[in-house]
This record gives sequence, C-alpha cells and structure tokens, in this order.
Amino acid sequence: MRILVVGAGAIGGYFGGRLLQAGCDVTFLVRPRRAAELASAGLVIRSPSGDVTLKKPPTVQADKLSGKFDVVLLSCKAFDLDDAVRSFAAAVGPQTSIIPLLNGMRHLDVLDGKFGAERVLGGLCAIAATLNEQREVVQLHPMQSLTFGERDGSLPDRVRAIADEFKRGNFGAAASEHIMQDMWEKWVFLASLAAATSLMRASVGTILAVPGGKEFMLGMLDECSSTAAAQGFPPGGPFFERVKGQLTTEGSPMTASMFRDIKAGLPVEADHVIGDLVARADASKVPVPKLRVAYTHLKAYEKQRVT
Repeated sequence: MRILVVGAGAIGGYFGGRLLQAGCDVTFLVRPRRAAELASAGLVIRSPSGDVTLKKPPTVQADKLSGKFDVVLLSCKAFDLDDAVRSFAAAVGPQTSIIPLLNGMRHLDVLDGKFGAERVLGGLCAIAATLNEQREVVQLHPMQSLTFGERDGSLPDRVRAIADEFKRGNFGAAASEHIMQDMWEKWVFLASLAAATSLMRASVGTILAVPGGKEFMLGMLDECSSTAAAQGFPPGGPFFERVKGQLTTEGSPMTASMFRDIKAGLPVEADHVIGDLVARADASKVPVPKLRVAYTHLKAYEKQRVT
C-alpha cells in the first residue's frame, strides 16, 4: 500500500514516521527546505512512546510526483489547504483514499469539489505534538490516536485494508462506522478550548481560578454542543463527560494550539474552527454570544497581524 503523507511537520511527521518505522511504504510530500532538513538530519521523533531517528526518509516535491498512491494522509492547517490540494493532486487516482486530519468540516467541501466525495474519507487525530528548534517532532503527551472512516457509516474493504496497514504504526489507528459524529465531537471540544483559552489568553486552570471562570468555560462548551446538536450530531455519553471534565479540571495547564500560535504571532484557523461554527449556529438559529466574541477577537488578531 503506497501512502503519501502531505507534509512532515508535527502531525504528518509523527504518524508518517511511525508508519515508516514499521516498514510501511511511506513517502513525504514536502517543500525544498523540509526535504533538505530530512536528508541531512533525518526525521527525528521525540516521544514518550519511544524516540526514533529515521535516516533519509523518502521525500518528494510536488513537481516530481509520479504514479498514483493508495492513501493520501493530509494534515495541513486549514489556511494551507488550497496549496496542499494543488501539491498532491497528481497523486490521486480512481482508487485513492484521501484521509484529511484537519479540524472542523469546511475542508470536506473543498476536497469533495476537487476529487469527488467517493475518494474523501472522514478523519481526525488526537495528539499533542510540535516541531522544536532543531526541527524534530516532539510528542508532548502520551495520548495518540488516528481515526478514519466512510462518511456514510459503512465499513468497506478499502477502509479495513487501511486500518490493517495503519495498525502497524502502533499509534491507536482505528476505523470508525460513525466518523462524522467523531469529527463533530472533536470539533466541539477543540472549538470550546480554542475559543476560551485564546480569548482569555490563559490556560484552563487559570480561567477556572477567577470569578465566573467555570461558568464561562461551561457556557462556551454549551454553545458549541448546542450547535452540533442542531446540525444533527449531539455530543453525549462518555465523550461529553470526558470533555466536560477536561475543561473543568482545576489547575489544568491545558491550552489550545490556537492560543499557542497567537502567542508566537503565527496564523490561526479562525474561520475554519470558530467562524464556520458561528455560521452554522446562525443558520440553525442557535445563540452563541461567547463564541461570537471569541471569533471577533481572532479576526482582530488576524487583522493586526497582517498590518
């Protein structure tokens, strides 16, 4: 099974690296700078699950892509999606399965429009990882999983085959028969965390330690959950209780990657993660005043950043 991993940053580098370590046929689609880094130092992973240095991992640049791949694993940021689509388009054939690990839902429309919905699976991952100053992939927490599946809830042979291959990576890969529900539930959690910590410029624990902090966190979660419910994907059961617990744990240092990007002066996925949720809430006539303030705040950050 030929696997093309688009990018070799924190997410693509980790999951693609673990597959390559397990002997899978993996190629990283990268830009010239990253290709040079990987050729020189290798793909280095620092992880609670074990460190590894993969010397001279297979890489390719967009203008040198040849042949079709069985799987395209896509883990770019939403604001890089259009460029990413152009870069890997030549690798997509009639039997290619595209697994996007982006947050939210807007990317599905873009990928469907370009490649056809039959080639685009649903997907999500749970991992805290970053690139350090040495451009090594650093996993910050033992948590790791990658879930994917057909958006209609079926479990065809191609999904089973991908699941068998991905399990070799030993990172909690699993095929899901309810991937859209899974994606919505992650979106609810991520949007709640990102909106709250970015707006307050503080960790979950710090927010909870101030007057009204717990009510604010639960209110943000309720707005995001109500929007998901109105769209036909109400979060509940073990997921909701786990998320509620994570967002109300006193002293928690948890922050969203969006907040960390703001601190670093980097681009953020304001429209894809928060703005699209606000738009869907408006379409369903769900009031989301806290989420709307957070979105306005993020757009002001983006405006200030580019000017």
